[in-house]
Amino acid sequence: MIEVVGIPALSDNYIWLAHDDGTGETVVIDPAQADPVLAVAEARGWKVGAIWNTHWHPDHTGGNAAIKEATGATVIAPRAEAERIPTADRLVDEGDVVMLGKVAARVMAVPAHTAGHIAYHLTDAHIAFVGDTLFAMGCGRLFEGTAEQMYANMQRLAALPGDTRVYCAHEYTESNGRYALTAEPDNAALAERMRDVVALRAKGLPTVPTTIALERATNPFMRATSAAQLAERRAAKDAFQG
Repeated sequence: MIEVVGIPALSDNYIWLAHDDGTGETVVIDPAQADPVLAVAEARGWKVGAIWNTHWHPDHTGGNAAIKEATGATVIAPRAEAERIPTADRLVDEGDVVMLGKVAARVMAVPAHTAGHIAYHLTDAHIAFVGDTLFAMGCGRLFEGTAEQMYANMQRLAALPGDTRVYCAHEYTESNGRYALTAEPDNAALAERMRDVVALRAKGLPTVPTTIALERATNPFMRATSAAQLAERRAAKDAFQG
């Protein structure tokens, strides 16, 4: 069994700590900072053996060096971004497999937010760590890629089993949902979801992980019918104030 713990960091980041109960092995995904990770791991009696990075941005790699120094963890990172992740020990790309204990994670190349962005899909555990590619009711900004790439990413992720739990790296859900309601004002599932999201955030509770099924029903980027429509929605979201 894989247990996943969310660790809030910076203003709105989530660092994910994933633990295989069967083997006792633990990995940290996209550590923005080291201290919160080390504190949670120590409190649970877990030893971090690996770091999985989805992309090079500092709010996903900032804790690499200190965690590596404290634990001896192996840093696994996207091959296409090797020069920007100097702490990397192992470079991976599309189709490679990394292990969490006895559970395999398949590497998926999902460029667009950054040129070498990857995701980790634990097929048997129905878990995906997607970094800044897919958000709850949103997608990542197109900093280094194209709408065509992001549209392909959305279609690919949408094809995963509906019960796949999706662990994205930011608490953007309420803002994303407010925009989503302008993109699909007649989407009843979306309106219902937003009521739940607002209630959770009012209590200071997280809105992630999400699921692929929920994103298929309520995410205007995953529901886009073309790259052109996704581009229009991404531009509108970037301009959206709310």
